[in-house]
Amino acid sequence: MEKERGLMISEKLKAQYNGWGFLIAVCGVMLASVLSLFFIHTVVSIVVSISILVLSAIMCAGFFIVEPNQAVILLLFGKYVGTEKEQGFRWANPFYNKMRLSLRTRNFDSEKLKVNDKKGNPIMISTVVVWRVRDTAKAVFEVDDFLDYVHIQSESALRHLATAYSYDTYEAEDEISLRSSIDEVSEALKLEIQNRTQSAGVEILEARINHLSYATEIAQAMLRRQQAEAIIAARQKIVEGAVGMVEIALDRLQKDGVVDLDEERKANMVSNLMVVLCSEESTQPIINAGTLY
Repeated sequence: MEKERGLMISEKLKAQYNGWGFLIAVCGVMLASVLSLFFIHTVVSIVVSISILVLSAIMCAGFFIVEPNQAVILLLFGKYVGTEKEQGFRWANPFYNKMRLSLRTRNFDSEKLKVNDKKGNPIMISTVVVWRVRDTAKAVFEVDDFLDYVHIQSESALRHLATAYSYDTYEAEDEISLRSSIDEVSEALKLEIQNRTQSAGVEILEARINHLSYATEIAQAMLRRQQAEAIIAARQKIVEGAVGMVEIALDRLQKDGVVDLDEERKANMVSNLMVVLCSEESTQPIINAGTLY
């Protein structure tokens, strides 16, 4: 199998001739042959003139046009000869079979796929892939249909990528997820598609997730879960900030000598500050006219 893969066909650039020079030459030869038929009436001259006309007609089959961002693949009796990419009016061996192939940038939007993410949650996902043909020989001869090949391999890569990452995460902020790490996920998807389509001779210019959502059957449940996780994460931040502010307040009071607090008064102040800082609603102050004792 490895030996067979080592015989992969690669692109060979083969510049052909300028078509205008050959056009002038062929027209001149054909004109001379026609004139000889009218003015020279020997059998030999007639046979030669007709032969030259037939040969000139065959030579005309070698003319072709290469448009911008287009390539012409040349085959000689089934054997790959080379690829012409220089645009303009060209001439090649009239026995070459010429296959045109567009080198323009292409893109497609994949269908929405239902897959399971890293945590096993069913999600709906699709991607937009921007690509172009890089190696014309591989695109035509190494795969049966390079268009279908790119589409199928892109969907396969997308399925594999979805199982490697979670839809979203709040437990570890530095963990890559499909929803929050768009650039990292897109780059990983691009590389995987490129690796899978290498044998088709295409270059993946961009691959980005176009649609991402939970599957219908768990969408509501996961929405509530997301809201709960968001609330927990927010409360955790609030508590961490409140603890820091209380520590700063106690340190400043002690450092500046504003008031001398014993352990019980410190505990009471910490309790009051935590209530004020962590409460979701405005707190109402209560003036204590007495003492704690």
